[in-house]
Amino acid sequence: MHSAFLILFLIETCLYALASLAHAGFILEDYQHRQAMIAEAVTAAALLLGLISLVLYRPWSRAAAISAQSFALLGTFVGTFTIAVGIGPQTTLDYITHAAMILLLVTGLTWLARDRHPPPGRR
Repeated sequence: MHSAFLILFLIETCLYALASLAHAGFILEDYQHRQAMIAEAVTAAALLLGLISLVLYRPWSRAAAISAQSFALLGTFVGTFTIAVGIGPQTTLDYITHAAMILLLVTGLTWLARDRHPPPGRR
């Protein structure tokens, strides 16, 4: 399960990085949104740090991963709220992306909550 979790964490990180690039206008034209770009770039960086901590497997890596994913989930809820009240972008892609982000993050946090032991051979 450890490898699967690292892959999930990498997918989450890439999803936020791609969303940031999309809101910067690098991937999709007429999709720019400065605040969303910044928020998603910061979230991608936090997730990357959490992923690096898991790969290096330090004593605090689980706490760092939980912190990174919790931060990302909180930020995604804020983004979802802004969409719901009409402040943020209102595209179908934004709705789908935020739903996928929430699903992935909740899955990751659930795995972290259940897996309290380090993988074999890495104690």
